[in-house]
Amino acid sequence: MTPPPDYLRQMPSAADMDRPLEPLWRGLLVYRVLTLLSSIGGVLYTLGNFASPAGAVAVLAVMAAWTVVTGYGYFGMMPRGRLAIADLVVTVGVMATTPFVQTRAQVLSDESVMGSIWTPGAVLALALAFGVRGGLAGAAALSVMLFLVQARFEAELPDVQLLVLVGVSIGFASTVVRRNAERLRAAITSEAAMMERDRLARAVHDGVLQVLGYVRRRGAELGGAAGELGRLAGEQEYALRTLLTAGPAPVDVHGRRDLAAALRMLGTSRVTVSAPAHRVEMPARAVDELVAVVGAALANVALHVGPDAPAWVLLEDTGDAVEISVRDEGPGIPAGRLAAAESEGRLGVAMSMRGRVNDLGGTLTCDTGPGRGTEWIINLPRRAAR
Repeated sequence: MTPPPDYLRQMPSAADMDRPLEPLWRGLLVYRVLTLLSSIGGVLYTLGNFASPAGAVAVLAVMAAWTVVTGYGYFGMMPRGRLAIADLVVTVGVMATTPFVQTRAQVLSDESVMGSIWTPGAVLALALAFGVRGGLAGAAALSVMLFLVQARFEAELPDVQLLVLVGVSIGFASTVVRRNAERLRAAITSEAAMMERDRLARAVHDGVLQVLGYVRRRGAELGGAAGELGRLAGEQEYALRTLLTAGPAPVDVHGRRDLAAALRMLGTSRVTVSAPAHRVEMPARAVDELVAVVGAALANVALHVGPDAPAWVLLEDTGDAVEISVRDEGPGIPAGRLAAAESEGRLGVAMSMRGRVNDLGGTLTCDTGPGRGTEWIINLPRRAAR
């Protein structure tokens, strides 16, 4: 079996990129186990002081069982977000047992609530699963329970501040780690694609591209039918070179594609594509539809103006919208020609082009006239792209 290329062997594993918070979740499990042991030791050491020793032991059993459940769930197949919410509910329930298992003297002396330092684990889980908002929500829920089960509010303020600080800090850290993992995934994918294109380019250049180039040159020399074959070979040579140098426009993890890269693939020896150097990301379906509309416009140029007629495609990114224009230097479309074609049942422009753009939430206009060529202009607001 042929070993994979070096750049594939050096890439992080799929688990590293798909689950970048794994080390933090393992840290949460360690925290849960250690704080559970600490809480069990503290309760058992003072068990005789409780109003309901059996109730206190039962609460400890629930805490131990739930620690096992979350330890399996956070590293199993359970959705972590839902489990973190359930974790908060169980933790609040554990804290709510405080007035029933502790004596009034324990409550007035501001002893730790049931669960003690085990309870912030729910805040950590929510912060890892939902970021800052999750951490704040968990901290708020536990803070409310502290105020409800303890006699003096001011005594709990330091604990509340600590819960909020932990929720915000871990939530922010999880958000940063997740975003960095997405950037790393995109960078690695791009680098791998570039290296693979370079490898293919070397192989193709020594074979296919040289043959296509030779056919193009000989066809131009011979003329006639051979000239047409040479022209077609030249277009395929240009398209293949574009594919090897620019590459296709893949769909990312968010279902988006680079519209600029997708349009560049339409370039040939007679079609000039101008697009921004930066990525113009849009939903993959919108990109596919826009490329189809531009392709239909270019097909019309080849059909009605001539197979050798030049055409220009221009993509502009205004921030709030994207605008694509397809222009040729043909004789133009006579006034009323499009309406007449539609009435005769020839609906290529009306349905294939304008229909696609309208479905996306954009507009398609045509600027044409005798002797001044034709320009199709597509305007699509980003908020409407779907």
